[in-house]
Amino acid sequence: MEFTSLQIALLLGGRVEGDENSKINRLAKIEEATEGAISFLSNPKYEQFLYSTGASAVLVNKSFVPKEPVSTTLIYVEDAYASISALLEEYNRIKSFSKKGLENPHFLSESSLVGKDVYVGAFAYVGNNCRIGDNVKIYPQVYIGDNVTIGNNTILYPGVKVYADCQIGNYCTIHSGAVIGSDGFGFAPLPDGSYKKIPQVGNVILEDHVDIGANTTIDCATMGSTVIHKGVKLDNLIQVGHNVEIGQNTVIAAQAGVSGSTKIGESCMIGGQVGIAGHLQIANKTGIGAQSGVGGSIKKEGTSVGGSPAFDFKPHLKSFAVYKKLPQLLKKIEELEEKIITLAPVELNR
Repeated sequence: MEFTSLQIALLLGGRVEGDENSKINRLAKIEEATEGAISFLSNPKYEQFLYSTGASAVLVNKSFVPKEPVSTTLIYVEDAYASISALLEEYNRIKSFSKKGLENPHFLSESSLVGKDVYVGAFAYVGNNCRIGDNVKIYPQVYIGDNVTIGNNTILYPGVKVYADCQIGNYCTIHSGAVIGSDGFGFAPLPDGSYKKIPQVGNVILEDHVDIGANTTIDCATMGSTVIHKGVKLDNLIQVGHNVEIGQNTVIAAQAGVSGSTKIGESCMIGGQVGIAGHLQIANKTGIGAQSGVGGSIKKEGTSVGGSPAFDFKPHLKSFAVYKKLPQLLKKIEELEEKIITLAPVELNR
């Protein structure tokens, strides 16, 4: 892929100063860039590299005034950092969505409907009665069970598994090894100490603009649906239990686990290795610190918690500060005990 500086400026709403026809085919750091690359300058600490960079073009803020002569083409934009982010996003979109057509060998059921500009990679499987939207990219070794619906502009990277009856929205990204709709963990204890499997007959619904990280697992509902609402971002290696509901724009970091039937609100931020017990309610805009263990519902919006068991974040930090001093405090207590023991008895005046 190759673009001119002018094309990039038009995409970003910027202005070119220099060669409008300079060719751009990649992105690079300003201190490492060579001809054909575009970079950016937003942190003044890196300004020194602007005057020696080999980049063909550099994004700079509209307010920027060079202190020395510049040999590269400058593209003036409102915010260089935001613009390079937008450029990376567009570059990734073009690269990820460039594939089209059906590779062989693959299996695509005759009863399934496929939209325009779809890509199905080698060794992918699409079951019966599926509905695949426009511009969907199904990479090699993806499995899609019967009756699955996938919206437009969604990507399933290699090795994704989507069980039967699940629904995936528009503009979703599901990374390698993720499993959508695996069996919910439901077993009934019997008098003899064994367990009887409870059939899990529900599904998983991913709404629009949901991102699922590599090797994350989302269990189907026992009945009804496990629901991941619009804009949710799940990191790698997360376990989401059956009948869980995660509200809009909530983000969860790696190695977290959410037990069955818990309802997480909107715009929550949940750190890595957090464990959340089942059947809880987590209010909107809750923040949960890394490695916290949440055993009770959080009902007040905007609450921040930490620790295991988790409690309000500021007291948690104060408690941790005391915890680190426990060896010193223990030593002081032991010294005081020794002094008390050695004190001579005091005769009280009557």
